[in-house]
Amino acid sequence: MPSTQPRRQVRVPSVADLDRAWEVVRARLRPTPLDHGGGGNGMGAEPALKLDSLQPTGAFKVRGALSAMAALEANRPVVAASAGNHGLGVAFAARALGRPVTIVVPGNASRAKVDQLRALGVRLVEVGQSYDEAERHALDLAAEGAHFLSPYNDPDVIGGQGTIGPELAGQLDGPLTVVCGVGGGGLAAGLGLWASTRTDVRVVGVEAEVSTALSASVRAGEWVPVEVGSTVADGLSGNIEIDSVTIGLVSEYVHQLVTVSEAELREAMRYLVRSRGVVAEGAGAAPVAALLAGKVDVRGTPVAVVTGRNIALPVLTELLGAPG
Repeated sequence: MPSTQPRRQVRVPSVADLDRAWEVVRARLRPTPLDHGGGGNGMGAEPALKLDSLQPTGAFKVRGALSAMAALEANRPVVAASAGNHGLGVAFAARALGRPVTIVVPGNASRAKVDQLRALGVRLVEVGQSYDEAERHALDLAAEGAHFLSPYNDPDVIGGQGTIGPELAGQLDGPLTVVCGVGGGGLAAGLGLWASTRTDVRVVGVEAEVSTALSASVRAGEWVPVEVGSTVADGLSGNIEIDSVTIGLVSEYVHQLVTVSEAELREAMRYLVRSRGVVAEGAGAAPVAALLAGKVDVRGTPVAVVTGRNIALPVLTELLGAPG
């Protein structure tokens, strides 16, 4: 399955990028809450929940968008491909920083999310009927002089996502095992960079078992494509950009990668609503799924990063009505 993607040269981020992003993010966003859970360490304890689902866009990706757009020169146009959480984060950042942005969405994108994007004042371009077509068009626009803002393969985005770490440091003493969902790996890479400055923090990444592009590339030591199945954790689904810097960062700084099944994801989503009063989309529930299934090597206090709440109401209704 050879790649038809162009190869982009992306700078590998450092801890200095995390420090700069932290100054940007804490000036614009309030810290998200930490639900300490049922207490205690080890198996059987309820994990602490870092509720980045309570960001103003409903997802953590606003951190990386703010960081990346603040780092760009003021007159550089920005283009992104997304009709999901990345697009909403970029739109929020554009409004907050007074920057114009173009977001390319596929023609079959959710009308609800498209309407949210329009309400935030971005320029929307609808192209094709798939994310791949929208991304291709966004990259074509970027080739004309715009900055393509990747949801994960960008040093400033990675630094921004990693700002969850300094927030946690102010909310909970170590040692910690911080568990997050993995799609393209921007969040895991950012948290891994933060953990590299600590001796009492481990980072564990969780993929949907039907979409394991990052772990396959980590195992191979280079980018490899994978077959991707349908998953309720759509935010973790898909292949990754060729030569993504997240491959090396996750390999070096993330301590464990695990997968969860569709049944485990759905059970975690039900658990969050029924036992913790938290609405989470599938990607946001992935770290909880791994912890509930006993798949994480926990040392210290387990912390699950609940990354998003943007789930369609019919999906949530069906999920909660199911037995279990």
